[in-house]
Amino acid sequence: MYNRVDRYNTLLGSNMFRKQFTHRSSDRRPAPGRPSSSHGRGGRSGGGRAGTPHINPALLVKKATGVVEKDNFIPSFEYKDIPVHPQLRSNILKKGYLTPTPIQDGTILPISEGRDVLGIANTGTGKTAAFLIPLIHRALGDAKERILILVPTREIATQIQDEFVGFAQATRLWSVVCTGGLPLGKQIRHLKVDPTCVIATPGRLKDLIERKAINLGRFNRVIMDEADRMVDMGFIKDIRYLLGLLPKERQSLFFSATLPHDVKDLIHSFLRDPVTVSVKKQDTSANVDQDIVTIFPGQNKYQILKALLEKEHFQKVLVFTRTKRGADRLSTYLIQERFTVACIHGDKEQRQRQKALDAFKENRIQILVATDVAARGLDIPNVSHVINFDMPQTYEDYVHRIGRTGRADKKGHALTFIDK
Repeated sequence: MYNRVDRYNTLLGSNMFRKQFTHRSSDRRPAPGRPSSSHGRGGRSGGGRAGTPHINPALLVKKATGVVEKDNFIPSFEYKDIPVHPQLRSNILKKGYLTPTPIQDGTILPISEGRDVLGIANTGTGKTAAFLIPLIHRALGDAKERILILVPTREIATQIQDEFVGFAQATRLWSVVCTGGLPLGKQIRHLKVDPTCVIATPGRLKDLIERKAINLGRFNRVIMDEADRMVDMGFIKDIRYLLGLLPKERQSLFFSATLPHDVKDLIHSFLRDPVTVSVKKQDTSANVDQDIVTIFPGQNKYQILKALLEKEHFQKVLVFTRTKRGADRLSTYLIQERFTVACIHGDKEQRQRQKALDAFKENRIQILVATDVAARGLDIPNVSHVINFDMPQTYEDYVHRIGRTGRADKKGHALTFIDK
């Protein structure tokens, strides 16, 4: 499959394709050159990792099977009957929740009972509600409850905050987001008011501890969400430091899409006799039509991308680059070509990143260019295409990137640019 000219190249016409997209000095405006393959480790800022990616291209070509066949999953309860605080139940129903997803069905009861839980699930499975619902219920019954949620990125923190606000509406509970890119002084002031829930990235949380703005010994419910991503981003030392400051008597919840070696080590130090719930079925969604776009010698991948984006069915497109500089360069080029574009990466201020995400979610722009900071945890509706303009570092990164499309039983498309 890898050696063939894929169907997108064929669609454009093989001979014309090569002629049209071969860069010539007489072009009206030269497109930017290919980004350099050398780049620094992005680490916490989400800019990419050093080294040349090596992924078997055959793994990147897969036809969607259509609408996902539902497992014979029968939920054990309906939300209208769930035994939680009446206001919480009202808020759940107001959000349109009828029956639980498999991860919710498997974890809400043990979390309600105070058990430690290991949840193995991809993003988009409803795991945020799986831990927020029972923990908010407990907090409504005991004013001393304090919840700490560790996440890898600002965007995931903001998304969890939005969910918390929805579930805790018209209650005395409130939460605060503590991440980089937001004013530190404002976060410190909010922490002094003693919020019920703190949602934080490890780096910012460590800063707050060093400033004596927060005491982790007060938190009796601790959630580590997207744990594999936090390890992948280089937070492992910070996480171990933070774990050492938590009270021994606590409830710990650990959610991860994968269980690499470092994550397994964290599990042993973080959880006690956990209930394990796994709803991870397959690496990539059956709703995603996956293919490659072959870049032949002499062709310009910027112009190839431009030709694809001009096609009518490329309606809402998430384009991934490996570096922050590459994301800036590509978004500048696309804006010059009169596309509606926004760009997010680790060097952007939180206000800029949120503004870009909101514009993309609300269909005010066609294209969002991003580093892997947008690869996990974000729920962006109706993304028609994910394009890997740069090859992801690992197949696991690829899986998370293309998981932004083909959600909620809708068909999606994923394309990966590969140099011939």
